[in-house]
Amino acid sequence: MRLLDRYLLRELLTPLAYCLIGIQAFVTFFVLFTDLDKIQAGKLHFWDTIAYSTLSAMSFITVVLPISLLVALLIALTYHARHNEITALRAAGVSLWRLCVPYFLVGFVASAALFALNEIYVPRSTEWATRILNRYVHRPDDSQNQFHGFTNARAHRIWIFNEYRPETAEMSGSIVVNWTLPDGSIRKLYADRAVYTKPGWTFSNVKEFEQASETAPVVPFLQTRVLAMTEFDETPVEIENEIKMGEYESLHSRKLNVPLSVLWEYLQRHPNLPPAGAAQWRTKFDGRLAAPWTCLVVVLIAIPFGVASGRRNLFVGVAGSIFICFTFFVLQQVGLALGTGGYLPAWLAAWLPNLAFGATGLLLIARVR
Repeated sequence: MRLLDRYLLRELLTPLAYCLIGIQAFVTFFVLFTDLDKIQAGKLHFWDTIAYSTLSAMSFITVVLPISLLVALLIALTYHARHNEITALRAAGVSLWRLCVPYFLVGFVASAALFALNEIYVPRSTEWATRILNRYVHRPDDSQNQFHGFTNARAHRIWIFNEYRPETAEMSGSIVVNWTLPDGSIRKLYADRAVYTKPGWTFSNVKEFEQASETAPVVPFLQTRVLAMTEFDETPVEIENEIKMGEYESLHSRKLNVPLSVLWEYLQRHPNLPPAGAAQWRTKFDGRLAAPWTCLVVVLIAIPFGVASGRRNLFVGVAGSIFICFTFFVLQQVGLALGTGGYLPAWLAAWLPNLAFGATGLLLIARVR
């Protein structure tokens, strides 16, 4: 690595570290004061409170990291421009694109890190925060009053059950499984308990009924205490993913992070979703793909603003970053809303801010003299 690259990286990484720590700390305190009632109700101790706030704030990392990178870039570039360092380098024959190679490298690494965090750590951090919140005060379990559904479109089976324990791959409560046989007849299985035995599921206290067609009467087919259904190939992972998707859909919560693997499996299991549902989940899927690349787009848009800043005050870069972030995230929300509503293709709605700001950044860089 050349001396110039090391110098530019050092001048960027220092404000980036300060911005990342400062903004994330601000978000953590914001979460702390927002959830203060929950923390008091959960009777959390001091270190429990710190851990809960830190883990809960991790769900904002997709916003914090791009903003931190943008502010750090504008600060670093404004500093170089104020001291005529960029002018001197370009006069020495260093092109603007070559000068910005370290910045693009940081943007790419930040995008890869953000993708990994968003897929691996952030979904788990939400679960860990919930466990900490319920560590001392066990809230009443209302799962017995709720029903979960699972549809296996490829096998024409529909599952309905009260409770599922992922640690033992066990269902309990009122379990109902409906499926259609190749001859068009319908089977309905009722049970009190089901355990995944690989292959298939083993049911307890089973009553099975049969219908020759949808309009035919229901007649008893089988009654037994234990029944092994090896042809039921639904796996615990599929069941858990379906429950997570059901929770997201019922709560309409953006804080419940659904990894790409879960979304992909859900879309594969439900190829015939209604238009509204298909638009919602495909936009969500493409949105999670597009979100990490915001860091690279940030580099493209920050370079022309920072390089052309001349001898302006350092805080001009910070003020510019606030305006850019506000415009970007407004466009992002508008795009996602249009995609969810079916007014735009899912991929275009999700990638619209990145495409618009990336193209604008490239155009402005080309016009920098």
